[in-house]
Amino acid sequence: MKKDKVKKEKKEKIESVDTSKFNKFVNILKRKWLVDTSKTIILVAIIIAVFIAINVLLQKANFTPIDFSQEKLYTLTDESKERVKGIEKEVNIYFISYSDEDSNLNLAKQYKNVNEKITAEAVQANNRPDLVQKYGIESGTKGIIIECGEKSKVLTENDLVTYDTSSNETVSIAEQKLTNSILSVTSDKTPKVYFLQGYSDFSLSKNMNYLNVYLGNEITQIETLDVLSVGKIPDDCDTLVITSPAKDFDDIATTAITDYINSGRNILWLNAAETSKKDFPNVNKILAVYGVKPFETGIIRETDPSKMVTGMPDLIIPNIQSSKVTKDLYNTTGVIFADATKINIDEDKLSDLKVTKTDLILSSENSYFRTNFNVQTNGIAEGEEKKEYLIGAQLDKTLKEKNEETGEAAVVSKMIIIGENNFVTDYALSQNSQYALVQLAYNKDLVLNSIAYLVDREEDITARKSTGTVAYTATAEQDMIIKAVIFIVPLAIIIAGIIVWQIRRRKK
Repeated sequence: MKKDKVKKEKKEKIESVDTSKFNKFVNILKRKWLVDTSKTIILVAIIIAVFIAINVLLQKANFTPIDFSQEKLYTLTDESKERVKGIEKEVNIYFISYSDEDSNLNLAKQYKNVNEKITAEAVQANNRPDLVQKYGIESGTKGIIIECGEKSKVLTENDLVTYDTSSNETVSIAEQKLTNSILSVTSDKTPKVYFLQGYSDFSLSKNMNYLNVYLGNEITQIETLDVLSVGKIPDDCDTLVITSPAKDFDDIATTAITDYINSGRNILWLNAAETSKKDFPNVNKILAVYGVKPFETGIIRETDPSKMVTGMPDLIIPNIQSSKVTKDLYNTTGVIFADATKINIDEDKLSDLKVTKTDLILSSENSYFRTNFNVQTNGIAEGEEKKEYLIGAQLDKTLKEKNEETGEAAVVSKMIIIGENNFVTDYALSQNSQYALVQLAYNKDLVLNSIAYLVDREEDITARKSTGTVAYTATAEQDMIIKAVIFIVPLAIIIAGIIVWQIRRRKK
C-alpha cells in the first residue's frame, strides 16, 4: 500500500509540473501575444507560415503514402523494390494526359524513393507534343511512356488491368507492368526476332501492322528475313517467327531452318487453318523434328454458346492452360480465334525425339473439327467428332543433355506452335464492342508473351492486386487526412486565437 502511495504521489507531482509548464506557456501567450491586435495577427501569421512550410517539406520529401487498402493497391511490393534498387540508368516515366492525383502515377512516383534515378510525372499532351508524336499517342487518349536513353516502352490504360473470371474481379497489374517495363528498358541485352518472309500471305507490312506496332513497344529488335538471299538464319536471331506457309520451303530454307534448330534456338509457328489439301514435304519435315504431324484440312467449330462469339461457331474462345507462357492469360477471358485448326502430335515419337510437350491452348469438349465445307449446318455432321482439340503447344527438344561433370548446360530448342494466324492480323474478328475489347487486350498478349518467353525475357515480376476486395477508396481517405492536417488544424488555431483575442479585448 505504501508503495502504491509513493507511485501515486510521484504521478501527481509530474502532472503538476506538466500543468505548471503548460500554464506558464499560456500566460506568456496572453501577456506578450494576445494583448493587442497587431501581435495576435503576427502570431496567427507565424502559425500559418509554419504549417505551409511543413506542407511544402512533406511534398518535397515525397513520402510513401499510408496504404489503407486490403490489397495494398497503392504501394510497391518488396519484390519490385528489390528488382529496381540496383538500376544505375536514368529512367523517366511520363503519364500522358493523366492528372497528378492518379493512383497509378502515385504508385510510379514511389520508385524514386527506392532509386533516385527513376522519376515519374504527369504530362499534358499539348505541353509535350514531341512525346506524343514520337510514341504515337492518339489524340484524346492516355499513354504511359517508360524511357531510358534510346530504349522505351509504351503502355495504355488497358495494359494496367485484367479480369479474373474465377473471382469476377478486376485485377490491377499496374505494378507488374511498370516494374517489368523499367527492367526491360534498362536491360543491356536486346533480343532479336526475325519474321521469315517469302513463303506466307501473312507479313508485318501487309496485314499484321498492328502487331508490328505492339512489337515495336517491346524491348525487342524486329527484322524480316529473306533466307534465300542470305542462305542461313542469322547468328543473332533469338527467335524465328514462321507464319502460315502458303507454299513449301525450298531446300535452302529447309537446310537453314534445320541448322538453326540444331544450334538450340527457338521458333514461334503460327498456322491458319487449311481449306484445301496442300503437299508441303519440306514444311512437314521441319514440323516432324518436334513431333508435329502435317496439318489437316479443316477448322475447329463450337457448339457451346459460351465458347463462341456472337453465335458464330467458327469464332471461338478456347481454354487457356496454365504455363509459363500463358500465366498472364490463364483464368482470364483469354483470346478469340477465327477458323482455328488442330495440332496433331505424334505422341509415340516424342520420347525418341527427346521432345517434351506442354499444352497451352485447348478447344472446349463441345467443339468439333469440320473437314467438309459443303456442309452448311452449324450442328455436328456425320463423321465429325465432338471432343477437345489441341490448338496451342510448347515443344522443347533436347539436343544435348546437361553434363554435371563439366558443368555444361543442356542445349534445348523450343517451339511454340499455335493453330491460328488470323487472331493477330489487322482484321477485326467481331463487330461486337465487348469482344473487340477482349481481342485488343488479349490476342496480342499471347504472341508478345510467347516471344518474350522464347527470347528468354520472361516477365518475372507478377503483382496482381484485386480491386474487387477494397472496401473503400484509400486515396480519398488519405486525402481527407492530409487536408485535415493542412487546413482544419491551422484554421482551428486561428479561430481559437481570435476568440481569445476578443475575450481579452472585452476584459480591457
